[in-house]
Amino acid sequence: MAVLAAAALLDELMGRNRNIAPNDKAKELNWEDPEYCKLYMVKFCPHDLFVNTRADLGQCPKVHDDEVKALYEKSNSYKKQRYEEEFIHFCQCMLNEVERKIVKGKQRLALIGKADAISLSPAQTQRNEEQIKFLTEKINSLVDEAEQMGIQGNVEQAQGLMKLCDQLKEEREQLRGNNENSHWQQTAELAAAQEKQMEVCDVCGAFLIVGDAQQRIDDHLMGKQHVGYARLKMAMEELINNRQKLRDDKERKREEERRERVRLREEEERKRDRERDREREEHRKKREEEERTKSRSKHRSRSPRPYRRSSSRSRSSTRRSSRDTDYSRRSVKNCDERGKSSRNSRSKSRDRSRDHRRKGGDEHWRPNKDRGEK
Repeated sequence: MAVLAAAALLDELMGRNRNIAPNDKAKELNWEDPEYCKLYMVKFCPHDLFVNTRADLGQCPKVHDDEVKALYEKSNSYKKQRYEEEFIHFCQCMLNEVERKIVKGKQRLALIGKADAISLSPAQTQRNEEQIKFLTEKINSLVDEAEQMGIQGNVEQAQGLMKLCDQLKEEREQLRGNNENSHWQQTAELAAAQEKQMEVCDVCGAFLIVGDAQQRIDDHLMGKQHVGYARLKMAMEELINNRQKLRDDKERKREEERRERVRLREEEERKRDRERDREREEHRKKREEEERTKSRSKHRSRSPRPYRRSSSRSRSSTRRSSRDTDYSRRSVKNCDERGKSSRNSRSKSRDRSRDHRRKGGDEHWRPNKDRGEK
């Protein structure tokens, strides 16, 4: 521990790369390196909370680096979840331990009113401690032997040794309980003698005197042990709530995506249904149109006379109009011819009358000439 503390002090003063040669390249920081404390990167290291207290965990064997912690906080890697789970597990173990301590403390306070409570002498307590130590060594040796048996394949012998270990553990716990009950019975008797009622702190499990001075109560509330356990509980609950919130957000996001997929699928199905209905309607209209066309064709083939009569009527009207046109043309032509013939006849009659007059004049002239000659 002293070596680690000295190394940490040198790293703080000279930097983590104090042993690197001038020509060597410094190692890049990586928060995934096993030398860094995972608990410190997540929130804080519990080893730093209970220094010089009854719950002291000793010096942390890992490195605490603020730069590495900043890299961890900026990272989005999924591996951070494992670090958080390890932190939660560590805090939960410590809180479970202090919870058992609180329960035992309340049970011991309940022994104050019992007159027949067991009170062991110091010698008996010492013997129990020696017996507890012996049982612990025996249990450890049996556990090692059971592991060797398991490696060699002797499963039944290993199970038998583990059962024996469980029996020795029960005996050891009974001896510990007797010693603790004796100790707390003496404490309870002392408190009863002093006519002071005691209570157990629900955070750290320490015994408090009811109605004690406010200064002593404040000192306890500001103490390392009380603050450390309170901080552990608060940090663990915060991480659990954050993880639960993330799970709820992911679940809500997945639900929204699922609803969106369902909506799109339903919309696509409705679109396909509309397309099918439109195609069916077009097919139906086309079929009806074909049927109407066929029915009209059949009707025409079955009743041709009205159709022919109407055609003959149209042709007769056309012929009549053409005959009228021809008649009018012939009338105009005849009139022109008659007018022309009448003009020709008049001109011919004028020519004949002119010739006749000429002939008559010659005859009349000629006798006179003849008469003159005579």
